[in-house]
Amino acid sequence: MTGELDTRTRGRTARGRLRALDAYLGQFESALLTREDGPWARAVFVDVGFGEHPWTTLESAAAFRTLNPGLSIVGVELEAERALAAARDHADARTHFREGGFALPLSAEEPARLVRAMNLLRQGPLERIPEAHRAMSRHLLPGGLLVEGSTDLDGAVGVAHLLRRRPDTETPAREGLLFHTDFSRGFAPLMLRDWLPRDLRRRVRPGEPMHTFFGAWEAAWKAAREAGHTAPPEAFAESALRLARMTPGVATDAWLLTRGFLRWSPPGGTPA
Repeated sequence: MTGELDTRTRGRTARGRLRALDAYLGQFESALLTREDGPWARAVFVDVGFGEHPWTTLESAAAFRTLNPGLSIVGVELEAERALAAARDHADARTHFREGGFALPLSAEEPARLVRAMNLLRQGPLERIPEAHRAMSRHLLPGGLLVEGSTDLDGAVGVAHLLRRRPDTETPAREGLLFHTDFSRGFAPLMLRDWLPRDLRRRVRPGEPMHTFFGAWEAAWKAAREAGHTAPPEAFAESALRLARMTPGVATDAWLLTRGFLRWSPPGGTPA
């Protein structure tokens, strides 16, 4: 059943659109994907809103099962016909497809370890977004992760919230933002602004933390280019290192920077 928070989307997700995000999660959330103690033995990965075809769900299943071969996957789609077609063509003992929205169609015996909802919260009232985050986090075990954000059509550019379930509340902690580019469109920090999660997209204005963040990153990028780092991958990595010196919470892990990722986990959490 369609909930008040859910809105229908075109659902034309290209193959490989979320491959970079899968790689990030496999690298930095491997413990979450492989944990098997207590209720974690039954915990599933949920891909919300897989669209016309379940390519993202199936690609994630293949990627994550290199770490946890027994991992159960649930693909969720608001359109009943799409969910039925995916179940008919692709379901097996560990891979399930169900009709549903932000109120995830999981049973009490299916806690979630990871929920991903990309390119869904692009419409509807902004003030309802926290409610959608709470709804999708409700099935997460404490320590579980909700990833919510936006990418362009082929996944070349994107930004996502990293929202962690806390043991004492259904409101997930706004742990950080994950920025990514594959450099196929070059690189400048402001090219990522339009792909911010929707609740932050209008917050890039003077006096707001997101405006300060992008201003600092832009200055770091210009300084990197002036120092001779003009190729997009080099300019990206050098700008991130310079940004980290003046902006708390910017990760400088080499795996991230060489693959076009910048993770920002500001003290006190991502601006709300």
